[in-house]
Amino acid sequence: MSNKTISIFGSKIFLEIINEIKIFSKFRIKYYEDLNLCIKDAENEKSLVIFFNNEKYKNFIEEDKKHNFPLLLVDKSKFSKNNLQNDLKSHLNIPFTIFDFEKKIVSLLAKSEFKKNSLIKLNDYIIDKNERKIKKNNLELQLSEKEINFLVLFSNNKKPISKNLVLKNVWNYSLESETHTVETHIHRLRKKILEKFGDKNFIKNNNKGYYI
Repeated sequence: MSNKTISIFGSKIFLEIINEIKIFSKFRIKYYEDLNLCIKDAENEKSLVIFFNNEKYKNFIEEDKKHNFPLLLVDKSKFSKNNLQNDLKSHLNIPFTIFDFEKKIVSLLAKSEFKKNSLIKLNDYIIDKNERKIKKNNLELQLSEKEINFLVLFSNNKKPISKNLVLKNVWNYSLESETHTVETHIHRLRKKILEKFGDKNFIKNNNKGYYI
């Protein structure tokens, strides 16, 4: 059995249908009548939610900006992709074929897996390589590709890293290069982090190199 979970909200009939389809037998299938519980479990388990829209919950998708699990909205109305907030959410019109449904599920799970693999924990921060952002406590900061590579290097090294190691791995400079590139970028990055997160000690250094 797959370790992936599909959570269904809003249609008990569809629960019965999907349990009869062989291609979904590898998933754990859950059904919810409580939307808040469904969301809570989806956040914890990072499960894929199939949300059958109805009049009572018609504003859920538009208001759903903070949740970060894959979600498939199913309803009879036309729906603007702009209302889906991010690429972990998709829409399927009723009526639909099982083939279309399977394509949506496979696509959402692939995007979710890609996103999960792009996230790196760095102390109290989360580095998102895909979006090129650093995040903490619902705050986020857009970074350059070099800055992201720089932080990924920190995440892969528990000990202080030398200037030469940074030059070689981030900028592909030779060890003999005379440059203030590292110092300049660290100064700019420290300033950005301080302004966004109020962190005065984000990148520290000693006689062995830089560390976070």
